[in-house]
Amino acid sequence: MFSKILVPVDLAHIDAIQRALATSADLARHYEAEVCYLAVTTSTPGSIARTPEEYEQKLNVFANEQSQVHGQATSARCVNSPDPVSDLDDTILKTIKVVNADLVVMATHLPRHLDAVIPSHGDRIASHTDVSVFLVRPA
Repeated sequence: MFSKILVPVDLAHIDAIQRALATSADLARHYEAEVCYLAVTTSTPGSIARTPEEYEQKLNVFANEQSQVHGQATSARCVNSPDPVSDLDDTILKTIKVVNADLVVMATHLPRHLDAVIPSHGDRIASHTDVSVFLVRPA
């Protein structure tokens, strides 16, 4: 049913997306699918890396670790952006096509009143692509 699962990640907040990571690994194992981890970073130094190249290296290490732990094929895609937060939706939508993903698994927050004014990333992704989108809420 699924052959490539795209999972947006932020290496600075891995603890907050553990349920989405576990869900994507479980689905990948069930469908024998590859998981592609996508990260959007900036050129300015951050808490994880000083450069986009260093961030990409760390993302590749993360993807390899996930492959070892969960026993499935993984890949990583790192995109440099001047404003990762505002570019995230467009980057995810472009990456779905580039990597030929047929499922997106994303961590999301609990619904809030503000969502009526400013939709969540997952909401926008689901409404702007023809692939399945699985939103994973916190426990």
